[in-house]
Amino acid sequence: MPTIKGLQAILIKDMYREAMLKKGYAFFDRDKRYNLNIIGVRRVEGAAPNKFDDTIVAIYRNQEKAWEVFTSDITTDPGFYWLQEPMNVNGTAILVPGQYRGVYKRDLHLGKYEALCQRGAEVSVYRDANSDRRHDMDSSTIDTGFFGINIHKAGRASSQVDKWSAGCQVFSHSDEFATFMDLTEEGAQRYGNSFTYTLLLETDFDN
Repeated sequence: MPTIKGLQAILIKDMYREAMLKKGYAFFDRDKRYNLNIIGVRRVEGAAPNKFDDTIVAIYRNQEKAWEVFTSDITTDPGFYWLQEPMNVNGTAILVPGQYRGVYKRDLHLGKYEALCQRGAEVSVYRDANSDRRHDMDSSTIDTGFFGINIHKAGRASSQVDKWSAGCQVFSHSDEFATFMDLTEEGAQRYGNSFTYTLLLETDFDN
């Protein structure tokens, strides 16, 4: 998807900023270039398991300090394969919505390619242990720790999640992921190799 600029970018920025501040989350600005706000939005209404039907955005000021919004399709949920074949005895991981400050660093995902990897701190996940094809997000199952919940890519242009996610936040298109990683490189050069990821629900934007 193209990067959004101009008035539309400002309006989107204001919408996300308001939603985040209402929840007590930080929104990064301070009039700095490439001070990235990396935000996932999990679909609630009509969500389809095993589809890339969620969204990720990066909201930031560009080199001229004008607002830009990068957006792409992702999944914030595991695919059918890992729902039915949990790699953890307590169940498949589903990231709990929240703001994960300084959790992510540019590093090698599975030793293969650069991605944003969970290196800086713990995250919280629901554990879905019944091996069906539904995402069960029960607060009584929340588990917190280092689980390798990374932000990475699927194939060149994937339409099914399948094995691509066991709880990670996964881009459906590799070219859009490459653009995203270019933005993180800009951010890392200015502020160091540490990134915050915020996961919202689409209902967080309801008035």
